[in-house]
Amino acid sequence: MKFSLLFVPLFLIAADQPMVVQNANILTVTKGTIKGSILVENGKIKEIGEKVTVPPGAKIVDASGQFILPGIIDSHSHIAADSINEGSISVSSMVRIEDVLNPEDIAIYRAIAGGTTMANVLHGSANAIGGQNSLIKLRWGKRAEEMLFDKAQPSIKFALGENPKRQGNPSGGRVGAANVGNLRYPATRMGIEDVYIDAFTRAKEYRASWQDYEAKKAKGEAAIPPRRDLQLEPLVDILEGKMQVHVHAYRSDEILMMIRVAEQVGFKVTSFQHILEGYKVAKEIAKHGAAGAGFSDWWAYKIEAYDAIPYNMAVMTRKGVLASVNSDSADTIRRLNTEAAKTMKYGGLSEEEALKLVTINPAIHMKVDKYVGSIEVGKDADFVIWDKHPLSSFARAQQVYIDGVKYFDRDDDASARVKIEAQKKALEDKLRSEQRRQGPPAGGTARRPQ
Repeated sequence: MKFSLLFVPLFLIAADQPMVVQNANILTVTKGTIKGSILVENGKIKEIGEKVTVPPGAKIVDASGQFILPGIIDSHSHIAADSINEGSISVSSMVRIEDVLNPEDIAIYRAIAGGTTMANVLHGSANAIGGQNSLIKLRWGKRAEEMLFDKAQPSIKFALGENPKRQGNPSGGRVGAANVGNLRYPATRMGIEDVYIDAFTRAKEYRASWQDYEAKKAKGEAAIPPRRDLQLEPLVDILEGKMQVHVHAYRSDEILMMIRVAEQVGFKVTSFQHILEGYKVAKEIAKHGAAGAGFSDWWAYKIEAYDAIPYNMAVMTRKGVLASVNSDSADTIRRLNTEAAKTMKYGGLSEEEALKLVTINPAIHMKVDKYVGSIEVGKDADFVIWDKHPLSSFARAQQVYIDGVKYFDRDDDASARVKIEAQKKALEDKLRSEQRRQGPPAGGTARRPQ
């Protein structure tokens, strides 16, 4: 596997080596703040307290005056994928982000350096029913399949509004008689709703055909199995509660439409993503049981976003919606701690509530809170050591651990940069020397290496 020289994983330690992080302010998220230590064994949190057992040969990390926070979880990301949208059809439930994960995407390392340890890598929003997502741990330096979080339930991406309907017009222009022949259905919001009803009607018929086949087979009757349909199989999984549904949504009317369709068809929306107008229909979202994963303060960047407000997360929280702050950005994913902090200014959430927006809340709505999202005995040792309180805009992640393995160290990173710059200069000097020895190429002059 190839890596950019600067970002070779130089900081890894053996996962089976016991480790004790001492003298820290431990922000457990679920059980308050503890001033003390954490014992890590075999990638799990073994003990937490003012004093913990120090096994023989344990690695000691002194975190005096620093803060420990669970690894940040981004519930909506598109990093680490070589392609995002299969926009050629309205229902692309058969495609999988898992098949295009790129473990060499430098955004992974940059996200870790910002304290993020897990990301839900979603299919894009070009389709009413998009492809299947991948929940990954940001194990930089590992193979793609080693990044997948194998304890996660499968999930899929749906989308409402401008994105799926405008993808129906490849020219990006307005729908009119002149270009109707180029349209990919749907081209309107009413068409999007129809896509859901039609797709799940077909999925129910498909499931019934298999149930009929299995019943005949159980009775010993001659039966021919139905033809497999890879597009409909994920939709059957949704109907049977085996696959989560994350829905790209902006407007309140469309959120209500999706809730009605889901309840009519017979499934529950796991989360509404972006959900800029969630504050308008928070009670209805909470009643349905969906989570709300959105931006902290993005608005007015397109017509659908005009009614967005920075109080959205706080309003939804107060109305009983399990809310989280996500990035949808390879840049914002590096600063989700301060994105969460904005909800204290806009809406008056408490420090604990703000921290939950990027830790335990996304873990709960993705049904992985048994393993990650808080500092608790028995959970995965995914945590970050911060030099200041992580809700401060001055805070910087100093060390990042995933499964008890150190994947980022700010001091080591700084020293590695100096070494690599020296290596780069040596290589350039060697190249210049060889070019001078060989002389200029025929018909030209020697070029300075870039």
